[in-house]
Amino acid sequence: MARLVYLNGEFVPETEARISIYDSALMFGDMVFEMTRSFRKKQFKLREHLERLYAGIRILRIPLRTSVDEMEALCLEVVKRNDPGFDKTDEHRLMINVSRGPLAIYSHVFADKLEPTVVIADFPLKWTVVGMGALFDSGINAVITSQRAIPACLLDPKVKSRSRIHYQMANIEASAFRGGSNWALLLDTDGFVAEGTGDNFFIVRDGVIMTPEGRNILRGISRDYIFELAAELGVRCIEKNIETYDVHNADEAFMTGTPFSLLPVTSLNHSPIGDGKPGKLTKRLLDRWSKNVGVNIVKQIKDFNKALKPSAKGVPTPYSFSGSNED
Repeated sequence: MARLVYLNGEFVPETEARISIYDSALMFGDMVFEMTRSFRKKQFKLREHLERLYAGIRILRIPLRTSVDEMEALCLEVVKRNDPGFDKTDEHRLMINVSRGPLAIYSHVFADKLEPTVVIADFPLKWTVVGMGALFDSGINAVITSQRAIPACLLDPKVKSRSRIHYQMANIEASAFRGGSNWALLLDTDGFVAEGTGDNFFIVRDGVIMTPEGRNILRGISRDYIFELAAELGVRCIEKNIETYDVHNADEAFMTGTPFSLLPVTSLNHSPIGDGKPGKLTKRLLDRWSKNVGVNIVKQIKDFNKALKPSAKGVPTPYSFSGSNED
């Protein structure tokens, strides 16, 4: 069964989904997007993702007439239409893209009927998390790159847009770092830790969870959920400026992102964080997350990895994920 994509009022096979070469997204990266996931086939915090999407739509002044309620219904309809072709154990990974559509100077190509481009695609989550199962045991090595996060006064990262070449530059640099499981970690222009290129960053010190302030980062949906989980566990969770010094002296660290939820960070530039192993509080948060959604997140991703191992050629790696989408 061919997966279907919603594209400007129609449901078409994903192999036939096309946008114009004159689209503003291609010309300027002028597109906002969200990527969601399900647990047990039920979308997780879809509404929160869509509310962030619509904040970006307002800020970029994309003249979209579709309401957030209508968009939510369309997302669920895409899932419904595609689910028969998914394996029983699959989860749905939605990719929602909205641009202002073709540029006005090309309006004659479209008989002067210009409209925003809306694309909702659906594919198995397992493609995105292939290879990540082992990271729950070994952890990630965070690499501080020379590429800095772009400050909000120049390009606001709180608007989740496709204008993110700086993420890709950081990924390329991190990929050249010695050893494996290297994920980029960007500093802001003041030298404080900002974010990864597909994830938000946390440290733990003396039982307190800390994450960078929300100025120069994408305020992730999974990042917000950590505050909820911390409250459930009776653990303090705060935003503060974090220096690399603080990371080196942390007891543990982790990253959050929609596909994998939470992954431990066990070293910074291959210098161990804490004892160099996934931390106890990191595990407690992950266990509570799993309990709340009714899925053993670690086991599920490891099972996905086993299922994909024989045919992993061409499937995204953890590294390619980190620059291709974000929490």
